[in-house]
Amino acid sequence: MSDDRNATARSSDSPADPATLGYEAARDELAEVVRRLEAGGLSLEDSLALWERGEQLAETCQRHLTGARQRIEAVIAAREQHTDAHPSAK
Repeated sequence: MSDDRNATARSSDSPADPATLGYEAARDELAEVVRRLEAGGLSLEDSLALWERGEQLAETCQRHLTGARQRIEAVIAAREQHTDAHPSAK
């Protein structure tokens, strides 16, 4: 059980809820998780805890990227709609 407590203690250094992180913070932490997993030398429990954290961080990054894509598409659609409504604006 000490491995569980160690993994929890290490992961508590990070914000408990990845959903509260901005894109850059989540991306940077995800990169660190990947680095630690690739370095190896961790117990199975520590590796699983890090992998789970990485999955949460990846989901947060994807949510931010999806939101950014939607904002860009909305701006493009509004611009095209404006151009279609006002042909002289072309």
